[in-house]
Amino acid sequence: MKKFRHELKHYINPLDHAELSCKLKALLKPDENAAKGHYLVKSLYFDNYEDKVLREKVNGYLYREKFRLRLYDSNNSFIKLERRMKLNGLCHKASARITESHCERLLLGDYGVLKEIDSSVAAELYAKIGYQLLRPKSIVEYHREAYVYKAGNVRITIDSDIRASNQPDRFLSEKSLSFRPSKETILEVKYDEFIPQFIKDIIQIHSRQTAAFSKYAAARII
Repeated sequence: MKKFRHELKHYINPLDHAELSCKLKALLKPDENAAKGHYLVKSLYFDNYEDKVLREKVNGYLYREKFRLRLYDSNNSFIKLERRMKLNGLCHKASARITESHCERLLLGDYGVLKEIDSSVAAELYAKIGYQLLRPKSIVEYHREAYVYKAGNVRITIDSDIRASNQPDRFLSEKSLSFRPSKETILEVKYDEFIPQFIKDIIQIHSRQTAAFSKYAAARII
């Protein structure tokens, strides 16, 4: 049975960002990937010629999913294939690690490589490449700060300097993307059943307006 998590997104300004960073660093543990305070996330999203994934987001479908490749700090030795699902505001993510060779073959259109990966996520993407005609579509990268708290399985991220490209073959390149689809900084809060009160107080969750922001949609709507 899939375990769905709560997810809240909020826009924050630079002053808010600086203040939150100080508080979160003092009271929460950094994510294991954030030893230097932040890291670069790069994702390559799949969509079809009818822009199915984009339209489902824009039209506010209660159930939607998307597949993406993801790497961190331009480290091509650690690449993940992910399926992200959303249902009534709750989210679920499943992933599988793939090799740089697998990734290169995918970018070249060799989708049969997915059958060589022992993962239900790879098998599902292979099937949907066949009948939904999903293809690599758009890249998004950004800098992320991430903090975790064990009780409630809380994860708080702050994403900034969002950049994008509609050239999928640039995914494994170490060169930074130049196009900025949004100047927003996004605070995301994910948790299982509850958020401890002191964390609510830090992020002032009740006084913030929830944002329906999608980095992929921002990259595609030019």
